[in-house]
Amino acid sequence: MTYDIKDIRLAKKGALRIEWAANNMPVLALIAQRFSKEKPLKGKKIAACLHVTTETGVLMQVLKSGGAEVFLCASNPLSTQDDVAASLAKDLKVPVFSIKGEDTKTYYQHIKAVLAVEPDITMDDGADLVSTIHQRAFFKHSNIIGGTEETTTGVIRLRALAKQGKLRYPIIAVNDALTKHLFDNRYGTGQSTLDGITRATNKLIAGSNFVVCGYGWCGKGVAMRADGMGAKVIVVEVDPLRALEANMDGFRVMPIKEAARIGDIFVTVTGDINVLRGEHFALMKDGAIVSNSGHFNVEIDIPALEKLSRKKKQIRDFTDEYILKDGRKIYLLGDGRLINLAAAEGHPASVMDMSFANQAFSAQYIAKNHRKLKKQVYKVPDDIDKNIAVLKLKSLGIKIDTLTFEQKKYLASWEIGT
Repeated sequence: MTYDIKDIRLAKKGALRIEWAANNMPVLALIAQRFSKEKPLKGKKIAACLHVTTETGVLMQVLKSGGAEVFLCASNPLSTQDDVAASLAKDLKVPVFSIKGEDTKTYYQHIKAVLAVEPDITMDDGADLVSTIHQRAFFKHSNIIGGTEETTTGVIRLRALAKQGKLRYPIIAVNDALTKHLFDNRYGTGQSTLDGITRATNKLIAGSNFVVCGYGWCGKGVAMRADGMGAKVIVVEVDPLRALEANMDGFRVMPIKEAARIGDIFVTVTGDINVLRGEHFALMKDGAIVSNSGHFNVEIDIPALEKLSRKKKQIRDFTDEYILKDGRKIYLLGDGRLINLAAAEGHPASVMDMSFANQAFSAQYIAKNHRKLKKQVYKVPDDIDKNIAVLKLKSLGIKIDTLTFEQKKYLASWEIGT
């Protein structure tokens, strides 16, 4: 087995941390039991480009229990937990190609390493894996039967690819499952983003002007948690409906040029490019903190910040101090990458339990139904989504009601009125 990790001696610590995550992922535990008996992924090679975290470690165990051969690389240069990578390589015998802080060249070498095995299924978070396949001069992976995509940014990229008629195999948009984005994006991103900012800066959130750029499900989660910690939350949006929703949720809404003047802490969660630009840095107060919780670091125009600066130094782990030419200081967290994974541990295991349950079931669905699927982006089948919700409620000891026969009949009829 080949792998490329930081240090295999970290495996013991990684194994304990994966065990801790597994204790908080009961839905995946139930899936693992089923997979161990049925082996729905037997003979399938899965190339996974995911954040190499403890929760991902649990998912790898589940996929292997289903009979799959799994090969793993990082989906972000700063999101790898090196002890987890070591444990996966040593204890689970998973070929892992992932080192926290790897440069861009190494990052793509690692992606090509998992593609070299000629996978049957791809499992992506951000679509760099799929993008690498599609950017090659010719399609070397005609054996791929389908793939899954974990995040909003990746789904956007893949839908653009499909719209152009260039998508070479079917993809299931795991991100769009209700049991994923309603919980992972909101509660996971909300908590872990604040965790990352706090670890990187040790700044008090309460009383600060906290600017959230983007009010999708991730932005809602970040705004909610910042508000809960006593921040004065400001939302920046381009969508009128989301802006209206943010206003009715009790937050101030304004253009970024206005927010830039008064913000203390900025978080981008839009999935778009250059949300914070040079013209905004020029307006920010001395000591402003800038961070990103979208998938790629393109949301912050870092070259523009560097151009405005006369000096840069790392003042804390994951905190770079930029001294502007006029003497003001702006602090960039985590090199503009996912701050919740760069400086913290990412989403809690209990919420990733549902997200990765979608990954496991979607892989099973592809293995069973790939001959029926066209080269397009699909939503997670409703029965999978609902089944995961049922399993999660069961694991929490929560019971719900069921419709009576009379109620079902009423909902299916049109005759009964006032």
